Amino acid sequence: MEPHLRLVTGTIDRVFTGRQPWQIVAITTTTVLGTVWLCQVLFQEESLYGRAKKKVFKLARLIPAVRRKIDAEIKKINDGFVKEISQAGNYYTELPNDGMSPNEILKQVDEYLELGHYRWKEGFISGAVYYYNPDLIKLVTEVYGKASYTNPLHPDVFPGVCKMEAEVVRMTATLFHGGPSACGTMTTGGTESIMMACKAYRDYANDQRGITKPNMVLPVTAHTGFDKAAKYLGIFTKVVPVNSDTTVVDIAAMERAINRNTVMLVGSAPNFPYGTMDDIEAIAALGRKYNIPVHVDACLGGFLLVFMKRAGYPVRPFDFSIPGVTSISADTHKYGFSPKGSSVVLYSEKVYRHYQYTVTTDWPGGVYGSPTVNGSRAGGIIAATWATMMNFGLDGYVEATKRIIDTTRYIEQQLRAIKSIFIFGTPATSVIGIGSREFDIFLLGGELSNLGWNLNSLQFPSGIHICVTYMHTEAGVADKFIQDVRTKVALIMQNPTKPVEGKMAIYGVAQSVPDRELIGDFTRCFIDSMFYTPLDKTN
Repeated sequence: MEPHLRLVTGTIDRVFTGRQPWQIVAITTTTVLGTVWLCQVLFQEESLYGRAKKKVFKLARLIPAVRRKIDAEIKKINDGFVKEISQAGNYYTELPNDGMSPNEILKQVDEYLELGHYRWKEGFISGAVYYYNPDLIKLVTEVYGKASYTNPLHPDVFPGVCKMEAEVVRMTATLFHGGPSACGTMTTGGTESIMMACKAYRDYANDQRGITKPNMVLPVTAHTGFDKAAKYLGIFTKVVPVNSDTTVVDIAAMERAINRNTVMLVGSAPNFPYGTMDDIEAIAALGRKYNIPVHVDACLGGFLLVFMKRAGYPVRPFDFSIPGVTSISADTHKYGFSPKGSSVVLYSEKVYRHYQYTVTTDWPGGVYGSPTVNGSRAGGIIAATWATMMNFGLDGYVEATKRIIDTTRYIEQQLRAIKSIFIFGTPATSVIGIGSREFDIFLLGGELSNLGWNLNSLQFPSGIHICVTYMHTEAGVADKFIQDVRTKVALIMQNPTKPVEGKMAIYGVAQSVPDRELIGDFTRCFIDSMFYTPLDKTN
């Protein structure tokens, strides 16, 4: 007998010799339960350190003095948010007795839409509004009005809007080099597109491979929509690091994170924080090697990437032209320039799309099936998206892409020439991440905000970014941004150790707080403030 087997049998003999049957049962049961508990602790997806840290902070909150301090800080933060949002004038908290006239309604709408101080029509914001043209707005407004009552949940009643959706999906699949079997659906935005792909792969893995504890492997820079989907769908996220210089995912780390419960791999084209693109070919190779679906998140820049070659810019492969890429998400309401609430999720094969669907066969109301999260969907958005794509056409999109990428490259080149700041990685499309090793970059963010610029703040590490849109291509906008950055960096370098003040200080403080649940509480207060009316309690 092998030595290790002798050790095991010897131990069993010593434990059970002379025991009564009921004692043997008790010992065996305790041992089995203890082993199960130990396995649960050691082999949970979340690290032991991560779980221990959460537990420590949770216990600390039970201490009365700590709890009082936290509650006081949360109230202070909440009151600040409410004070800021409550300056928006009078609120309607009850229905008017008599309905308002169309003129009164339109006047009120105009007043509401004038709230806010950022000059977004002049290109002073990062992303958010990707194209603004009164002629296009007039067209899509008329189209939306014509289709505002339609609902693709009833294809027999509104077959025309279903035809429009099918055409939007097919045109998009063609742009992303999808073959005859490529398919997809429209959704209400990038997060829903991501969520649908996650649901499809979770259910596919459960049905085909019997996986009941699914995980997805994704870069730390992948859009937070994946985390949201994971929370909704019960999927664990195995987040892997990116290269600190290139800000693209570490392929070796991604491969190490794969296990038998991995249901999907994720790559960004490009990612939101820095605008850099992961090595999709390498990720797809992992997908083929381990027989795992690969999702490419092209929500942000997909409708630039597909036109960049035609616009004269080289692009690394990132779409269905790569074997192993099984799904892509791309937002038509970003650089597709359609109205907000429009995105597309694509699959290489129909089998994956089938797992996206929700089908109920035993409901007393009849057999029910829907392709996305929503049952009823706004046919008006589908029609307006179709109209936008048809209005631009291939040449229109290529021209818009050329202007946006030309402007992005120009801004990037000029910023790289400014001492004391640096650019994160190599931007793939329209996002430029800015950092500094000589001063707190949020100083620059605050100074630019004082000039009317609205940029995105980044964390881990600190940074800011500008997402270049069509508005930035208008005459003088890019040059003004560059000059403002140059002027403010020179000002900051006169006193580079100056502490950050105002709103921008919150971002720096937030990164340094180890209890991330506390930051979550502050965020919930902010979201609450968006629904503020005077009748709400503020404490």
